[in-house]
Amino acid sequence: MKNKLKIGNIELDNPIFLAPMAGVTDHPFRVICRKMGAGVVYTEFVSADGIIRESIKTLNMIKFQEFERPIGVQIFGNSPEIVGKSAKIVCERFQPDILDLNYGCPVPKVVKKGAGSGALKDLCLMDEITSAVIENTPSNIPVTVKMRIGFDSKHLVSTEASTRLEKIGVKAITLHPRTTKQAFTGKADWTYIKEMKEAVNIPIIGNGDITNTDDAMRMFDETGCDAVMIARGCLGNPWIFKALQNRLNGIQENIVTVKDRIEMCKYHLELLRKNKNVNLALNLTKKHFSWYLKGFNHAVSWRTKFLRAQTHNEIDLIMNDFNAFAQEELN
Repeated sequence: MKNKLKIGNIELDNPIFLAPMAGVTDHPFRVICRKMGAGVVYTEFVSADGIIRESIKTLNMIKFQEFERPIGVQIFGNSPEIVGKSAKIVCERFQPDILDLNYGCPVPKVVKKGAGSGALKDLCLMDEITSAVIENTPSNIPVTVKMRIGFDSKHLVSTEASTRLEKIGVKAITLHPRTTKQAFTGKADWTYIKEMKEAVNIPIIGNGDITNTDDAMRMFDETGCDAVMIARGCLGNPWIFKALQNRLNGIQENIVTVKDRIEMCKYHLELLRKNKNVNLALNLTKKHFSWYLKGFNHAVSWRTKFLRAQTHNEIDLIMNDFNAFAQEELN
């Protein structure tokens, strides 16, 4: 097992993080990933503008339960004043364990405004936003950053940015070593994680292209990073957290069975129905089921049946049939 990790005054003995993902890391999914062994979870990224306007939708995205701790709330914006004020509101109302700044989102509508990874085009603005957030955040809540390596291949700034951010008072940095222009295409270049780790004294969390425990172990070995953050690799596979935890502790990995997948579908469905309105719960059920239902005989046909469901009643009827199918497969 890796040594304990310290981010500000927070001590962590589990270096496996769930990445913040828009439309994914809501309360139900965070609960599942914590139960499956994620050491730290994050909210979906939330708009600083929405926070200071007290948008109900935005504030609801931040709400969490004590069970989810340690948890990070990730915010984004392009105005030092507004992002600073939003940090103050988040800390006063929600008391997260970590406040994370998003300098990594590649979505054009966010980037065009100079927020997300758009901030990588102007490191002075990044400094100002970060300073404003740290000034407005209590000392017991560490401010961290998640970023990319630069806007495009001609402007790779992550290592320079990391030394600036450390001086300002950032307590840890997560690096996704792709450019804004790459979005999620191509390959993450882990050498930049290693370079950042060697340039600063604060913890560096590696992110990008971790789809299984082999990838995670290789990232630890090749980069020397202090923790790994898993994003797309846990979609339909929250078991990856437990598998990696076991591997770090020298315990054999368990094979995920069809029965495990059915039980996870049922549990996720139950959480969604408790926490979301009817239509949203239905849409999210179909989204997550399309990720869970892979890698076994007739997976495509079951996935299609769930995706075509128009009501929760239909979901329940298909689930009954799916249960019967799994029983036959197991016998």
